[in-house]
Amino acid sequence: MKINKIPTGFLFSDTYSKGELETLSIGDYGKEYNIKADFLGYTKEINGVENRETKPLTEKWVMTLSTQYGCPMSCIFCDCPKLKFRGNASSTDLEAQFVNARNMFPEVVYVERLNIHFARMGEPAFNIHNVFSFSSDLVFNKRKWQERLNLRMETIHPVFTTSMPLVLHDDLERILSKWCVLKNNIFNGQAGLQISVNSTDDTQRDWLFNGKSCSLGRIARICDNLPEPVSRKYCLNFAYATDSIVDAKALSNLFDKDKFMCKITPIHNNTACRANKLETVSGYESYTPYKVVEESLIAEGFDVLVFVPSMDEENGLVTCGNLALANN
Repeated sequence: MKINKIPTGFLFSDTYSKGELETLSIGDYGKEYNIKADFLGYTKEINGVENRETKPLTEKWVMTLSTQYGCPMSCIFCDCPKLKFRGNASSTDLEAQFVNARNMFPEVVYVERLNIHFARMGEPAFNIHNVFSFSSDLVFNKRKWQERLNLRMETIHPVFTTSMPLVLHDDLERILSKWCVLKNNIFNGQAGLQISVNSTDDTQRDWLFNGKSCSLGRIARICDNLPEPVSRKYCLNFAYATDSIVDAKALSNLFDKDKFMCKITPIHNNTACRANKLETVSGYESYTPYKVVEESLIAEGFDVLVFVPSMDEENGLVTCGNLALANN
């Protein structure tokens, strides 16, 4: 196991059934420091996030698990394409990452909220069976897991993040519907579905996703048939760069605001983004880059959450698209 101690926890890799996978086990600063979301009562503009101690892990613990060995999507804002693609992580691989992430902090025996993100390496839509199986098992066999880990878990919140692969277009409605059953029924709303949009302009999206994501119109047609979300809405995510095109009216015409909210976060300062000249000018120090986009989306009736990491989080490769293995 290769373990990197970072300011908010641990970024580590280990060898599983097909090679190395990378995993995060970290704490969280708390919404009052990282986000602006008027609909949740967090109305202060974020002009830089101070590096600080995280909240106690007993309150919130965040794990990010890899669902594939590398990734076949080759998005230009992500470091994963640098790795050789070796296929899906098995359900046993997911379980082993989860156990290893728990063991980074053996002294913690209770967590109020455990967030599990399927987003480190890989596109989880290609591995829905194993992701669904593992996530469901956490509910149906919760007592077994608590005894095995010596960890009492109050709320488990898995998050499925997808860039809507074009090659899966005929199956995406089934895949998303399957996850929505888990979100709405098995987890009683305590699970997330996040769709990576990044731009409302299909030409720009083709460039960002290397032509491997569905058009925004196709995504909207697939999402029209999703059930009403229980508790949290489904999320349209924008990793925002200075040149990003976000047309709030166009988005409003495509997506039901009763089902979907929008999340804006700066495009991350990883190797791929630097190589492709993708950046958010003053994105970590000033709220200015997000203000106009946020206000235009709110004017169209969307709930909007703006998340800004600290430089500790960014430099620790915590944010999506950063990959320590890609730089080795």
